Amino acid sequence: MNSRTSLYAAHEKMGAKIVDFGGWDMPLHYGSQIKEHHCVRRDCGMFDVSHMTVVDIAGSDVRAYLRYLLANDVAKITEPGQGLYSAMLNDRGGVVDDLIAYALPSGFRLVVNCATGDKDIAWMNDYAQGFQVTLQQRDDLAIIAVQGPQAIARVSSVAGQAVGDKISALKTFSSVFAPSSQTGDSWQYARTGYTGEDGLEIILPSSEAEAFWWQLHAAGVPPAGLAARDTLRLEAGLNLYGHEMDESVSPLQANMAWTVAWHDFERDFVGRSALLAARDVGLQEKLVGVLLTQRGVLRDGQAVYIAGCEQPGVITSGSFSPTLGYSIALARVPVEAGEWAEVMMRKKRETVRLIAPGFVRHGQPVFAPSVEQP
Repeated sequence: MNSRTSLYAAHEKMGAKIVDFGGWDMPLHYGSQIKEHHCVRRDCGMFDVSHMTVVDIAGSDVRAYLRYLLANDVAKITEPGQGLYSAMLNDRGGVVDDLIAYALPSGFRLVVNCATGDKDIAWMNDYAQGFQVTLQQRDDLAIIAVQGPQAIARVSSVAGQAVGDKISALKTFSSVFAPSSQTGDSWQYARTGYTGEDGLEIILPSSEAEAFWWQLHAAGVPPAGLAARDTLRLEAGLNLYGHEMDESVSPLQANMAWTVAWHDFERDFVGRSALLAARDVGLQEKLVGVLLTQRGVLRDGQAVYIAGCEQPGVITSGSFSPTLGYSIALARVPVEAGEWAEVMMRKKRETVRLIAPGFVRHGQPVFAPSVEQP
């Protein structure tokens, strides 16, 4: 039997189409994926992301432990509530998972993917040997993401002015803790998301999640499901684990080099030697965005043919873009690839344009129009 979040009953009452997602019964949509997508881009929407795994880590060696475990450096975050995005790597430099690390008043909090949660915790425990740390999986917590240009205002209207003032002042990848008005338990409001829009991810006790969900709904925040979340993240050019990255792909191949902290030459971290060797040799592949403005939908696994390259690239994620009105994708291609390529569609090759990953942010296209097409 699949796992269910504390919001499952609310999803059923709202008429959600429930599907299996990594062993969880989760809402795919509430009637219209396209409508939910546009709501987030133009106003706001809320997502149940309580299937994500939350791990709190404490102990006298917690900072040293995470500086070794993660490719990014938690030395960058010194105040409670500050966060950073990082990969957790294997010895070959492949991505075990991507995650967000937050500094807590005492220790750190990691939020990792649901499909890799068990593997991640086993990995963390293996590397905890020799460090004075304790790991606690927080199954008692839920996460609600409210995303879109009106997200901050709507959450503030529910949370109250005192909390609203604090969250309005947050920078990206930072968070604030506030006690629940009902129980006094700590809620975490983080200015993070997976849509390319402004918004919050709120980590709160599972016992209080459904009441908060309905309060948000009463304040004008409609629900959105996994389908809209995927098209939103694809338009934003954000990676999905198992597609753009996995244990065979390094962050250098997945447009994640910015998450690797090289600045401290004395700091070792898992996978550092492999990444340095790969960087010195030079990359053979790169991650790009793909535009198909004619009819057709780009799909995962399709080959991307590059003129002058014997080996084709491959689409890692593809879908119709509700904002742009045509198909987009992310693809891993030979590093020599230029602006134009071809993809097999309906038994013939169609011309596609290659751009830097990322198509839409804050409701607007982020790529320049092409000067000419071959």
